[in-house]
This record gives sequence, structure tokens and C-alpha cells, in this order.
Amino acid sequence: MKKVILLVASAIVLFSCNKLAEGEYIITGNVKGMKTGLVYLEKQGPMGMGFMAIDTVKIEDGKFEIKGKASEPEIHFIHVDKVNGKLPIVLEGGEIEIAFDKDSLAKSKISGTYNNEEFNKFNEESEKIQTKLKSKIIDFQQRNKVAIENAQKTNDTAAMNKLRAEYDLIQKDITDYTFGYPKTHPKSFISVLILQMMATNPKFTPKEIETIYNSFDESLKKTKPGKAIKENLDALKKKPTASQPSNLIK
Repeated sequence: MKKVILLVASAIVLFSCNKLAEGEYIITGNVKGMKTGLVYLEKQGPMGMGFMAIDTVKIEDGKFEIKGKASEPEIHFIHVDKVNGKLPIVLEGGEIEIAFDKDSLAKSKISGTYNNEEFNKFNEESEKIQTKLKSKIIDFQQRNKVAIENAQKTNDTAAMNKLRAEYDLIQKDITDYTFGYPKTHPKSFISVLILQMMATNPKFTPKEIETIYNSFDESLKKTKPGKAIKENLDALKKKPTASQPSNLIK
């Protein structure tokens, strides 16, 4: 009986040690093919200019760990020293696991928290669609190389619009998937980022943007991009003559 009690007590202690406070995160990572080095947790600078390192840790025997606190979900980047490119992640409270492939960032995997799981699924599905479209895109570029160059040199708007329409038709599957994502994922942080992008696209009216925004979970509406969208939608309502905002992203 005493042994059972001790086992239960030990389990409670271990659970308590691993439990994180609200907003706290632990990022644990494995870097394939690299035993030592430095890992940087970065975010974009003001106005989207450049990147800033907010934390730096060492790789030890191929592993690294980053701890901190996030007030809300936000896109950050993992950069490994001497590796080209940066791996985007959703920085949020919880335990985030990263399998970092230094030879191919696209093969890296992020898991552990809801938004990173969703981000991973979104990227995987997008990659599948893009792979299917690859041959069609290459064919379009090869067939229209001269036409594109001539249209650009002569500033032929009609020709460029025709070419763009053909290209958009080829890209329809990925466009439909991307723009349809917020309608079916009301809790995913990726949805509010996509909606920002949609808000600058003249194909979507403020009413369409507002309808999707209203379907979002309250947790998304409270994020910085969520508040920015709402703020600009409210501003539009005060200008009934405005048909489309010039920019809903702040």
C-alpha cells in the first residue's frame, strides 16, 4: 500500500513540475544532422522590416530548449546558425516540439500546441496541392515567357491581365483552399492571418470579410490581427461611400 501511495505522489510531483502557467511556453527541438550550434527565436521587426532575435540558446547533442511567455499567439521564426532560411512557428503558451531538418526546412515538423498542429496540417495540405500544380505552372511559364516579357516592356495592361487571368485559373485549387480555410477553421490562428490577406484583395467585399470575422472564436478576435480587422471594419462603417479598404493590415 505504501508503494502505491509513493508512486501516486511521485506522479503528482512530476505532473506539477511539467505544468505550465498561463502563456508560458517550452520549445523543445531536435536538429537533424547537427550536434552543436546556436538557435535563435526571432520575430519580424517594426513595420515588417528585418528580424529581431528575442532569445538565443545552444544546441547540445542535437537538442535545444527555449522557455518563455507569450501573451497571445503570434508568428515567430526558428533560425539555426549557418542554416539558410527560417522556420515559422506559432509562438503560444504550451509545449511546442520541433523536428528541425537543416537540409530541408519544408520537411521540418512542428507539433504540441493546437495552433502549431493546425499550421502543420495547413502547410502539408498546401504542399500537396502545390506539388500537383507544379507541372502546370512550369508549362505556363515556358509557353508565355516571351509574351510576359513583351507585355512588361510595352506596359501592355490588357495582355498582362489576360496572362494573369490564365495563371489565376491554374492556381485556383490552392487559392480556393487558402481562402476557404478561415470559413472552416474558426479557432485556428492561421485563419485570422489569412483573413487579413483577404481583406486587401479587391475580390472580397467588407461584408464578406465581416461575415467570416463574426464566425471566429472569441480567442481569435482578441489577437492583434483580430483587433486590427475589427477596427478597420468599424472605420469603414463610418464611411458608407467607401467600397473597399486600401489596407486592413496594421
